[in-house]
Amino acid sequence: MDRRRMTAIGVLVAAAGLTAAVTLPSFAGEEPRRAAPAADGVAPEVLDALGRDLSLTRDQAVRRLKTERWAAGTVSRLRTELGAGYGGSWLGDDGATLNVAVTDAAGAARVTAAGAVPKRVQRGVAELDAVKTRLDAAGADASPDIAGWYVDVASNSVVVVARPGAESAGRRFAAAGGTAGPVRVRTADEAPRPLFDVRGGDAFLINDAGRCSVGFSVVGGFVTAGHCGRPGDRTTGSNRVAQGTFAASSFPGDDWAVVETNGDWTPQGVVNDFNGGTVPVNGSTEAPVGASICRSGSTTGTRCGVVQAKNATVNYPEGTVTGLTRTDVCAEPGDSGGAWLSGDQAQGVTSGGSGDCTRGGVTFFQPVNEILQRNNLTLVTAGGQPAPAEPPAGGDQTAPPAATPPAEPPAGDTGCTGQVSRTGRIAAGRAQVQPDGRFFRVAGGAQEACVVAPDGTRVVLELQRFTGGAFRTVARVATADGAATLTADTPAGAYRYRVVGLSGAGEYTVAFSAR
Repeated sequence: MDRRRMTAIGVLVAAAGLTAAVTLPSFAGEEPRRAAPAADGVAPEVLDALGRDLSLTRDQAVRRLKTERWAAGTVSRLRTELGAGYGGSWLGDDGATLNVAVTDAAGAARVTAAGAVPKRVQRGVAELDAVKTRLDAAGADASPDIAGWYVDVASNSVVVVARPGAESAGRRFAAAGGTAGPVRVRTADEAPRPLFDVRGGDAFLINDAGRCSVGFSVVGGFVTAGHCGRPGDRTTGSNRVAQGTFAASSFPGDDWAVVETNGDWTPQGVVNDFNGGTVPVNGSTEAPVGASICRSGSTTGTRCGVVQAKNATVNYPEGTVTGLTRTDVCAEPGDSGGAWLSGDQAQGVTSGGSGDCTRGGVTFFQPVNEILQRNNLTLVTAGGQPAPAEPPAGGDQTAPPAATPPAEPPAGDTGCTGQVSRTGRIAAGRAQVQPDGRFFRVAGGAQEACVVAPDGTRVVLELQRFTGGAFRTVARVATADGAATLTADTPAGAYRYRVVGLSGAGEYTVAFSAR
């Protein structure tokens, strides 16, 4: 078959070279936004944000920004002039006073002459940076009770931040910095984590090469197009941060895939509208032929049209794909795998098409309910009741035998018990770490846990192990009928449980034991 057909009808995965040249465009026909007049060279949006977050008037915000510009130039010059005697610089709480640390009297005179306030210190900033570099090298050995470390020029020291009760662990880690003098331990209830969301339509990269788009979030990851990757292929987000691995894929014949994401990414029940917002996903009821439908993709944003036919077969150069839905919506390379919505109901993931979004075209999608059923997946919704996959229209469905309903637990008894038990409140798209935001250690062997949530609230329970300097998910389970149990055979180490809300909101209980 003529390979040139790929430009007219074919899969919409972008090659690495194309990815680098493509940006996220505005909607077709959208006029470029005109910037509002700036005040003293500062965009009004910046002034508004400063007023909101720093409680400044517009005039105060303008004056502060002018001072900061002067301070930046002054510090750049002084750092060169002071050399090894430079100990760092910082603006005072008023935003108007520039303080510069120096190690000798001659340096102090230079600072005063430049209009700044000198502060005599024992150590230059280069010495502090060297201590922090030693701590960075030992970072993989830091306990999960160590939130981080940084150079604090105002106190002329390197600060190690430890969780409450873990000061001794902080001091042990601080010793890796060498000389004890420059390092101090500060206690703070901090537990930093990456804030990466999985949203329909967002771009992701496959093996740092081709680009596709996220379809819909499911428990543990997301669904996308099969031609985007094969099992074992690794994905990164558009921010180039490691994201997950293709766990299953089918193409040709079908065109679907499942990506399992790592613990740094949280699947959300929304789709990117590429206009600064998101659209909620509240189910997957299939829309009829003739219904309006919109899709979201990382190349061309959001585009809409109507459903023209179902159960369509497309003869791609790579082979035939059956069971697709045909639409008159346009799409382009890189939109592959992206989300299709009818209102707030998930419909499918982009497969391929002909034409483009300049001339118009035809695009096909793989129905999402088939993907969910084939892979026993649960769609993550924005809120409300859980959304199990509905049977594909026209399918020959045989009802499974009815399960015996579980006995109701006694009043006040959640039916979830263990050596350690905790309760908390959770909502869709949120996550909590138990026990109490901390971790626990086990010698290795079987671990057991359970979680219960009220009617209308659905959660995922994840067991995470601290390894390679971060917590990584080693086992997970989603609630069904309000409860779930998790068992795992694990090596010795530090562990924690993470509860992630999928839909609804309410109080949950998690209990666990380790033998």
